[in-house]
Amino acid sequence: MPDIQKLLTESSQLLQARSDSAQLDVEILLCHVLNKDRSHLRAWPEKKLSDEQLNQFKSLFNKRLQGTPIAYLTGKREFWSRDFITTPAVLIPRPETETLIELCLNLIPNRSSISLLDLGTGSGIIAITLAAELNSIQVTAVDQSKEALAIAQQNASLNNTKDIQLIQSDWFTQVPQQQFDFILSNPPYIDPADHHLQQGDVRFEPSSALIAQQKGLQDIIDITNKSQNFLKQNGYLILEHGYDQQQSVHDILKTQHYSNIHCLTDLAGQDRVSYAQWQAKI
Repeated sequence: MPDIQKLLTESSQLLQARSDSAQLDVEILLCHVLNKDRSHLRAWPEKKLSDEQLNQFKSLFNKRLQGTPIAYLTGKREFWSRDFITTPAVLIPRPETETLIELCLNLIPNRSSISLLDLGTGSGIIAITLAAELNSIQVTAVDQSKEALAIAQQNASLNNTKDIQLIQSDWFTQVPQQQFDFILSNPPYIDPADHHLQQGDVRFEPSSALIAQQKGLQDIIDITNKSQNFLKQNGYLILEHGYDQQQSVHDILKTQHYSNIHCLTDLAGQDRVSYAQWQAKI
C-alpha cells in the first residue's frame, strides 16, 4: 500500500505533462480524500491510505489525467477567502473576477440604501462575496440556468448570505422593473472561434456561460443597452470582459451614451473590468 509521499511523487510525475500545477493538483486531491489540509501531507508523509481512500484517489486522479478540472473533482473552489460549491453547471471561480470585487468595494458605500443587481450569477461568487463584505446592501442575482441558481442558493447558505434575492431570468426578462445603484456582470465574452475553447478547464465548463456571438460581444451589447432602464441616475454598470476587448467594450458604452468610462487591469496586468455611469435624462 503506497504512502502519501510515494503517491505525491509518482502521481505528480504522471500528471506533469497534462497540468502546469501537477504537484498542487495531487496535493488537493489527496487532501480531499483524506479530509485534511496540506500541512497534514508534510507532517505525515509516511502515512498509508486505506483501501477505500486509495480507490477514491485513483478514481479522481484518472479523471484529472483526462482533463477534468480540480474544482469539479473536489466540488469546491476558494474565492475571496471563502469556499464555494462548484459543479459542471457553473463556471469555475477565477482570480480575475476578484478585480471586479475590489472595484465594487471601493465604489460602494456600505449603507442600506444601496441596491445591486448581479447578472448571470452562476455559482453566486460576485453577489455572495459583496453581500458578505457589505452586509447592509440589497442584492439581487439572476441566471437563466435553474441548475446554476440551485448552486448559488447553496453557496448563499454556506456563506451566511441567505437574504440575496435569486431570480431565474434571461438577463432582465424576469427582473421586476426597478432602478439599481449598481449592475454587475461577468457575462459570456469568448468568441465562438477562439481556440482557447479547446484547451484547459474551459472544455468542461458550460458553453452558455462562456461563448457569445459578435466575437464575444453580443451579451455585453445586450446588457449595456438594457441596463439603461434599470439604473438610477449616475448608477454604475460594471462588466468583466476579455483581455483584448477593452476598446470594443468602451466603444459600446460610448455608443449607448454612458459616461465616466474606465478600465481596471487584473493581477496579470490584463485589461479585465470596465465600468461606467449612466446619467439618465430627467
